[in-house]
Amino acid sequence: MLYYIFENWLNDIPGAGLFNYLSFRAGMAFITSMLFSIWAGKRIINRLKSMQIGETVRDLNLEGQKEKEGTPTMGGIIIILATLIPVLLFADLTNVYIQLLLITLLWMGFIGFMDDYIKVFLKNKEGLKGIFKIIGQVALGLVVALVMLMSPDITIKTEDHSPQAQEMKLGERFNPAEKSLKTTMPFMKNNEIDYGHFFPNSTSLTWLFFILFVIFIITAISNAANLTDGIDGLAAGTSAIIVIALGILAWISGNILISDYLNIMYIPKIGEVFVFISAFGGALVGFLWYNAYPAQVFMGDTGSLTIGALIAVVAIFIRKEWLLPLLAGIFVVENASVIIQKSWFKYTRKKYGTGRRVFLMAPYHHHFQKKGWHENKIVIRFWIIGIILAVLSIISLKIR
Repeated sequence: MLYYIFENWLNDIPGAGLFNYLSFRAGMAFITSMLFSIWAGKRIINRLKSMQIGETVRDLNLEGQKEKEGTPTMGGIIIILATLIPVLLFADLTNVYIQLLLITLLWMGFIGFMDDYIKVFLKNKEGLKGIFKIIGQVALGLVVALVMLMSPDITIKTEDHSPQAQEMKLGERFNPAEKSLKTTMPFMKNNEIDYGHFFPNSTSLTWLFFILFVIFIITAISNAANLTDGIDGLAAGTSAIIVIALGILAWISGNILISDYLNIMYIPKIGEVFVFISAFGGALVGFLWYNAYPAQVFMGDTGSLTIGALIAVVAIFIRKEWLLPLLAGIFVVENASVIIQKSWFKYTRKKYGTGRRVFLMAPYHHHFQKKGWHENKIVIRFWIIGIILAVLSIISLKIR
């Protein structure tokens, strides 16, 4: 909104030119989002309390668990609003990437909200049936994949390695923009792969594979973020680290000079995603003001499902989805711990008559709680690991 006003109607006012700079709009989006989430957060928490929207905690025999009973949930509303408002103010809403991210934000927020609503108001601890969550995630993945395949605005430019190109100036050594299913494969010498190479003689199979892969990534990361939301500040803090790293990668991919310098693909119009990511990151940091131990509010599925989906969609947009096992390593380990625990328990129960466990408890953060670690120690150490993974993900652009 402000972007259009200053760009088209008030461009003669001194300082209006700042809105032409991506860094200014991204910075303003971050600050606005963070301050809004802190300002509105208290009011939303009080409203949730007055409506008696409190968390019903299962008895897991964990230290400090009973104290969490009644803590307001559905705090993901804070994150959604604090992301949405700065994006509407400072982002270019005609950008196809921004449009898809707004759809992701609202759609997954709605699914998470319905899940929390059923748990809180209908007193059904199971929440929204898993099949409906999956259908929602599959529908989102289908929309994202089809738009990426069909939209003429979603293109890439790859490095021209011909001898003539080596004599060109920085920023000019790119092939013309093209529709492509190329993506980045980390730690490989020639780090670009094309999904079309898997099915060289069939465009239909290539499209089908890409669509299914996008659906899988969105579903997996969204659910993994949901599993990570188990103790105060863990999901929000870990997500903020991942989002900041994605913001750096998006900014690099959308800057033709830096893309050329680092010898990575340049993605036209992707720089605008940096504004969205800045707003999203600010919302997460602001939410931590109230979600840090001892939490005054929980994000609920309204927040966690949305966060995971947004992280997955951004990674797909910037062609860094193969980095997610590293960058979102905390999410992946948390998800894997649940799969391993359940699979091993079922296998040993069938074979020995008694189910056995690999971890003291899953997801993995509960394993450390069972060992007697305080929540703060677990969260801070997971954050440290998340920072290491984020740095490794960024420098993977040069480690080949």
